[in-house]
Amino acid sequence: MKIKRKESQTSARFTPDWESLDARPLPSWYDEAKLGIFIHWGVFSVPGFGSEWFWWHWQGQQPPDQSCVNYMTKNYPPGFSYPEFAPQFHAQFFDPEEWADIFKASGAKYVVLTAKHHEGFTNWGSPSSWNWNSVDTGPHRDLVGDLGEAVRSRSLHYGLYNSLYEWFHPLYLNDKKNGFKTQEFVLHKLLPEIYNMVVRYRPEVIWSDGDWEAPDTYWNSTELLAWLYNDSPVKDTIVTNDRWGAGCACKHGGYYNCEDKYTPGKLPKHKWEKCTSVDTLSWGYRRNMKMKELMDLPTIIEDLVQTVALGGNYLLNVGPTPDGMIPAVFEERLRSVGAWLEINGEAIYASKPWRVQTENSTVPVWYTSKGTTVYVFITTKPPKPAVQLLEPKTSPSTKVTLLGDPTSLSWSPVHPDAGLTVLLPELPYIPAQVWTLKLEDVQ
Repeated sequence: MKIKRKESQTSARFTPDWESLDARPLPSWYDEAKLGIFIHWGVFSVPGFGSEWFWWHWQGQQPPDQSCVNYMTKNYPPGFSYPEFAPQFHAQFFDPEEWADIFKASGAKYVVLTAKHHEGFTNWGSPSSWNWNSVDTGPHRDLVGDLGEAVRSRSLHYGLYNSLYEWFHPLYLNDKKNGFKTQEFVLHKLLPEIYNMVVRYRPEVIWSDGDWEAPDTYWNSTELLAWLYNDSPVKDTIVTNDRWGAGCACKHGGYYNCEDKYTPGKLPKHKWEKCTSVDTLSWGYRRNMKMKELMDLPTIIEDLVQTVALGGNYLLNVGPTPDGMIPAVFEERLRSVGAWLEINGEAIYASKPWRVQTENSTVPVWYTSKGTTVYVFITTKPPKPAVQLLEPKTSPSTKVTLLGDPTSLSWSPVHPDAGLTVLLPELPYIPAQVWTLKLEDVQ
């Protein structure tokens, strides 16, 4: 029976149009995973100033960002060009096993590495990016392949971020000048490169970006996605986002990103993901980042909880240094998230949004569920040793515990058919400041 069922699934082919592609069921691993790690790493990590958009802010936008101009004037010789940063992208301390250990310890279930950002530099030896890739210059290493092996050996899913456009590629600039009526860049650079990347590394997430200047018809997005879903080596497990052309975000593709750091006010009807960065000012490494500009642990955990309660996945970004180190403060954040998930992960992984996602009676709480078990995230320490929950419908067999402590807690009904007041134990001090109640046999 299993074999027949698989055959019937794979025999239905997707056609290169949004109606067909949008109807593809999302592979279940993705919704169950809940937490991923995002990594922005490339030549932009070498100047390490402003953000990963440094080249654009320095030499693309008009007028240029004066702080970037001043940074170059003070620190580099006249006439220094952005490509001259590439040989300084040494990655000499890059140990993919160490990185993968940190990601595993964070409790994340998937990892998304920047394969190519808007600067066009590829973190593998792309045959379509001669001399502007990590094998021909800089690290002289296949960064995409090396990290992929380490991540997968720890049973984590591996995904790749890929920018569709490249700020200064001559073929792209020419297509742009032609009002995107020509597709020289797409046919000779972009598509051959993506096919090579997918066949070679078999990513389970394609995190597309840089789509907004041109329509999906210019990028050949529907044809690419039809190939990914029908014939690629990852057709059954691949997950894609919604950045496939101007106007596609929040409408077409796999799961929805909608916009960076997207936070919906209520439960969306479609699977979504919030991508955000520990460094609130940049996705890439900044030499001059300050502690006050970083998300602290309570903020990260509350953000994760709210995202999952509203049906989303949480993709948390770190920017490594050009020599291949994950800054110690980022490592501390990731390991601390993992320590919280060691106790509370049961309420996160493979959970579903409950019929009510949040309420605020005693203190603000958020809900997730698994069948007749409901999890209650307490995001503020209650002023009294009791918390009132008005939404759950209890039964005589309802049992309440605090995750991390098997002792049953005393509770009393608020109304005959709904609500309960839970007598809390002394809540342990935790850096994350979010505690989780487990309510069994409730509706």
